[in-house]
Amino acid sequence: MGIRLRVLIAAGFDGTGAAGLLRDLATARDHGVETHAVITAVTAQSDREMRDIYPLPSRSLAQQIAGIGPLAAIKLGMLKTAETVSVLAETLPNAPLVLDPVLASSSGAALLDPEGIKTMRARLFPRTRLLTPNLPEAAQLTGRPLARSPEERAEQAAILLQTGTLAVLLKGGHDEGPGVTDWLFRRETPPRAFSGPRAPRGRRGTGCTLATAIACQLAQGKDLETAVGEAVRYTRAWIGSGG
Repeated sequence: MGIRLRVLIAAGFDGTGAAGLLRDLATARDHGVETHAVITAVTAQSDREMRDIYPLPSRSLAQQIAGIGPLAAIKLGMLKTAETVSVLAETLPNAPLVLDPVLASSSGAALLDPEGIKTMRARLFPRTRLLTPNLPEAAQLTGRPLARSPEERAEQAAILLQTGTLAVLLKGGHDEGPGVTDWLFRRETPPRAFSGPRAPRGRRGTGCTLATAIACQLAQGKDLETAVGEAVRYTRAWIGSGG
């Protein structure tokens, strides 16, 4: 009997395994979920610098996706170019989509060009089940300053919901204070807060881990709020285990 594919993960390849596709696959294994991996770009990087990025040609992306059967969920990470975004928009099967809008590496290197951001908003956001920006990403995507108050966070989430995405998980790791709160925003539903203590030290790949964990929970049939809650707990435990 062949392996039944459950979750498609498309992301950049980071040979260190700290972030990107290898981190995604490790997260999926922890959840017991079968995967189909698509490499969007190959990177050479470390915790301190991004040395090189090679986006894969559109033909390669299309061939990696061709022939994929039914999926329970999709997770997208680093996309790098508008061409990559367009190919995925045209070729991805229909399934609940968790989109981590990776705009910059931990070292500050740009991971999606301006035309790519515009294309992602127009072609991927409307089919997204959950968008998972951190505070700097949300500010960049909405053209607003970094959100510091609950009102500013709600305003930016509302702007993102207007793009067509069904829900926004605004991650609070870049906020200040001893605790961390991630906020789940949906239309016509009160925001849901997921709060916990801040780990003494962070880890690279937290955004990858959280978005993939949510996709895996959705693939297992969890509703969105439950999926986010379970994924937040998993991610915070992972941060604490090696931070």
